[in-house]
Amino acid sequence: MARVIFYSKPGCQGGTKQKVLLTAAGHEVVAYNLLTEPWTVERLRSFFGDRPVAEWFNPSSPKVKSGEVVPEKIDAETALQLMLREPLLIRRPLLEIGDASGGQSLRREVGFDVEKIDAWIGLKPVDESLQEISENLMKEDLQNCSHGNDRSADHHNQQGGCNHHGEKHQKQGSCSH
Repeated sequence: MARVIFYSKPGCQGGTKQKVLLTAAGHEVVAYNLLTEPWTVERLRSFFGDRPVAEWFNPSSPKVKSGEVVPEKIDAETALQLMLREPLLIRRPLLEIGDASGGQSLRREVGFDVEKIDAWIGLKPVDESLQEISENLMKEDLQNCSHGNDRSADHHNQQGGCNHHGEKHQKQGSCSH
């Protein structure tokens, strides 16, 4: 099983589901806060591979949803600088598996494409009791914000929290829409 370094926004419902799926498959998930990680241009860039710049962006980010940031019109260097200043713009999760210093190849990816991750490290549950949970999660859209049908630009505040709940609720990470 793999050790998965998992960068996401704390309290993100989609990120929680992604971590459950990885853990059910027997992987060790080490979660980090994508919003407070001390990113560098080089390190952040390494997660995006040969994807088009527009695919580096979180389409649910308030600035993308409002049209203030238009990913299709931004070059790579500008995109990285924007993301360093405003990590909410980064598509989540960022995944890192392997350890070059330990002789393993290191691979980094962005997003949670179930088929791609299953082919890469496997997502089959290690315990039959987790089979139904895993199957249900694999049917969901784990790539995009899972805040129900409310995809409006005003759903998330500038700090990435839910505008529909108070600070205490946000810290609990239990926004359900």
